[in-house]
Amino acid sequence: MEDVLTEIPPPSRFFQEDLNNFAPPSPPLPSPFLLFSNPKPDVPLRPSLLIIALSSPSLFIFNHISSKTLTGSLILPEIPFSGNSIEPSLGDKSCNIYTVNDADDKILFVSVQCPVSAERSHIVAKLLIGEQIIPERVLILDSVKKLNFRGKLSPDEIYAFKLETSSERNGEFTLLKDVDYYPSGSMIDGLAAALLCRCQLKNIKGTLCVSWPEYGGSVVSLVKSLLHRNVLPRLDLSIDGDKYSRFSQIKSQPFDSELYT
Repeated sequence: MEDVLTEIPPPSRFFQEDLNNFAPPSPPLPSPFLLFSNPKPDVPLRPSLLIIALSSPSLFIFNHISSKTLTGSLILPEIPFSGNSIEPSLGDKSCNIYTVNDADDKILFVSVQCPVSAERSHIVAKLLIGEQIIPERVLILDSVKKLNFRGKLSPDEIYAFKLETSSERNGEFTLLKDVDYYPSGSMIDGLAAALLCRCQLKNIKGTLCVSWPEYGGSVVSLVKSLLHRNVLPRLDLSIDGDKYSRFSQIKSQPFDSELYT
């Protein structure tokens, strides 16, 4: 006789999504927010240029700019602080906002060192552009995603492409005039797309520059050259060549930092 207590139950007649209907919904995530270093900031901030670094090369470059001041941070409640250093570091999971000290005009840059899900991209873009921070011009730096690119990408070659808002393209001065446009049929998604859309909606001059490959000394040199030639000509962007190679080796061997926290 079968033991009804130990016998494996028969498979459910419900689909998994039907079973989920009986479970209580997950509580909504708290909204992200901006936290400024000054307890009483003069908001909205109105920089002449806002640079948002998403790609590994751009994060590497801006991390080594010494003439910067921490202005604030964007806090994503779902990103834990465990494992972050006391002083801002390239290995932290953070999203810090800095002011460039040696620039003639007020320039802010944002180092997005934490993952931002597609569901949170638009609310993050809204926080960074058009409310508490209202820039005259925005430059977004990201990498080409191979699956989104229509065409062949050789790992031995370096590329840079751009997309612009209508106000940037139709203006008298364009930020990256010597960079080719992103090929037709290729796609941009995630936070980079949300930021550029936000610029378009707010009628802000915006440029998205994507580079290839995603890491390595050669692409760091390319991005640094574009910044020095077109964006920050008076800023010291000199970086030790040995740091290029160490950066390339680290980024080519990704690891899950949660295992070390």
